[in-house]
Amino acid sequence: MGARALEFLTMVAARSGEVRGATWSEIDLGRALWVIPAQRMKMKKEHRVPLPRAAVALLEALPRMDGAELVFPAPRGGMLSDMTLSATMRRIHTADLENGGPGYLDRVSKSPAVPHGLRSTFRDWVADRTRYPGEMAEVALAHRISNATEAAYRRGDMIEKRRGMMGDWVAFLSRHSATGSAALNLPSPA
Repeated sequence: MGARALEFLTMVAARSGEVRGATWSEIDLGRALWVIPAQRMKMKKEHRVPLPRAAVALLEALPRMDGAELVFPAPRGGMLSDMTLSATMRRIHTADLENGGPGYLDRVSKSPAVPHGLRSTFRDWVADRTRYPGEMAEVALAHRISNATEAAYRRGDMIEKRRGMMGDWVAFLSRHSATGSAALNLPSPA
């Protein structure tokens, strides 16, 4: 379950706590949409996440535990720990090293990558490899708009434009996965 949660986190560029606390009632598979309520968000504002096809397929393939509302429940019930995702990433890194690969390292510190760093990787991908505007990435990451005037007037969340961006992100990840490339320049959190 930890590996599936990490995979989902990567595809949607969400925070660990948002993914670990995700409930089936927040997800509309038919509309490919995840609506995270304000009380579960860092900025205390509802966040709509367009789900790429691969994320929907991952969710559809998950077993549903009787009486469990969590999408990614821990083996003994309740929410997965943050350490579960970190440990999963460490195992992926170690397995790549054991198979002769470079592992998954922060490009600056050379330390093994961590789950939160995947959000930084997404942000770098938008800035360096796409034509998507930076503010669209900031909305996708549920970051606060730093310009007070813009924040006062922005009412939309660019959901349909972000849907295309997230689909392109998953396609980018798939290309690197298919080639066996571990060189995604994964950053660690600041």
